[in-house]
Amino acid sequence: MDKTFFEYLLRLGDSSLILSQRLGAWTGHGPILEEDLALTNTALDLLGQARMWLTLAGEVEGVGRDEDALAYLRDTHQFHNVLLVERDNGNYADTMARQFLFDVWHYFLLQRLEKSSDERVAAIAAKAIKEVTYHVRRSSDMVVRLGDGTAESHAKMQAAIDDAWRFTGELFADDAIDLELASRGIGCELSALRQPWLAHVREVLEEATLNVPDEAAANHLAYQGGRQGRHTEALGYVLAEMQHLPRAYPGATW
Repeated sequence: MDKTFFEYLLRLGDSSLILSQRLGAWTGHGPILEEDLALTNTALDLLGQARMWLTLAGEVEGVGRDEDALAYLRDTHQFHNVLLVERDNGNYADTMARQFLFDVWHYFLLQRLEKSSDERVAAIAAKAIKEVTYHVRRSSDMVVRLGDGTAESHAKMQAAIDDAWRFTGELFADDAIDLELASRGIGCELSALRQPWLAHVREVLEEATLNVPDEAAANHLAYQGGRQGRHTEALGYVLAEMQHLPRAYPGATW
């Protein structure tokens, strides 16, 4: 088994899976019907991407675990998603701030992975980026609409961006796995994504009449570690709900 490649694929799949689960909680609770449907569709897009990454991870691992086993039968410390996506939904501004900051990063990551030396990775990235292009456009638009809206929506959107910003440093923190996969041409160095990400984020926040938080606020190590299996308490609650059925009824089928 190529253990390094396996964990890299888990990182890609887990971030999409956990964010999908978080967004799914909005189904039936969106502020307006259009947003309810948009969030549900985004959640389904991310779930589909997670399935592709986790299926490939199972093939690379080679011990018979499929996408379901990897999603439902791992414990908290065995997940490798970024901390940003496991954060509580909060209010609608919190959800959109989290989505926007992740979407922009996700787009530039997939753009690099489209050029992966592994044909399977490149194919998944090429399919996923079509959906994520829409995600970026939509979340950017919502940040502008809320930031440049009423005094209340502006204040809530600014507070949400400031709060979520702490968790963005992890998006660009390379470790040995990132560097090895980049050297093999399969992955990319995350640090290379920071400048294009920041340029897009700055442009959108300026249009939204929102302040760009201090970059130093994103570099605290206390808000990193998810990709290495160190998580906040929030992930445990997500997994408890997500994994209840398969753990309560092992082997259950429709």
